[in-house]
Amino acid sequence: MKKIILASGSPRRKQLLEWAEIPFEIVVRETDETFPAGLKVEEVAIHIARQKATAIRSMVNNDSVILAADTIVVLNDRIIGKPKSREDAINILSDLSGHQHRVITGVVIVSDKKEISFSDSTDVYFHELKAEQIGFYVDKYKPYDKAGAYAIQEWIGVVGIQSVRGDFYNVMGLPVSRVVRELKNITG
Repeated sequence: MKKIILASGSPRRKQLLEWAEIPFEIVVRETDETFPAGLKVEEVAIHIARQKATAIRSMVNNDSVILAADTIVVLNDRIIGKPKSREDAINILSDLSGHQHRVITGVVIVSDKKEISFSDSTDVYFHELKAEQIGFYVDKYKPYDKAGAYAIQEWIGVVGIQSVRGDFYNVMGLPVSRVVRELKNITG
């Protein structure tokens, strides 16, 4: 099997690949996460993931397979990124409270001969959250590196999420079962 390079510093993506017992190395390079206006939301995460893969292509051997991913949160067709401050995180979680939103992860897998790209979408439904719950979560867990200002596997997910429709692990940052299948397709 070819060497797999994870183009992500996300501890959650690292953990998910370890759980799937996929051998890999991590190579990360700071990447522009902007996207052209007019892209469909499903294409935004793929576009950013492709930028991550492209950024490290010159840093790895040609016989390596690069796996890059990006996760976005979408509420009423509005993309919600990572919070910029405590106040921003509280505002984001207040907006998500009592509503359904989509978590979309774009994945790009690149070898020297082929590229596979796809997105996976999961619907997440939050209970109504009290201001005290939101403040507690933000202050204790500091979700500033997370799209949508939360991690489903943390306290807020345990007490605040009513239901999930789709791949739970997609919400954590990687639709692992599909990634495993696609890695087999690209590595032979």
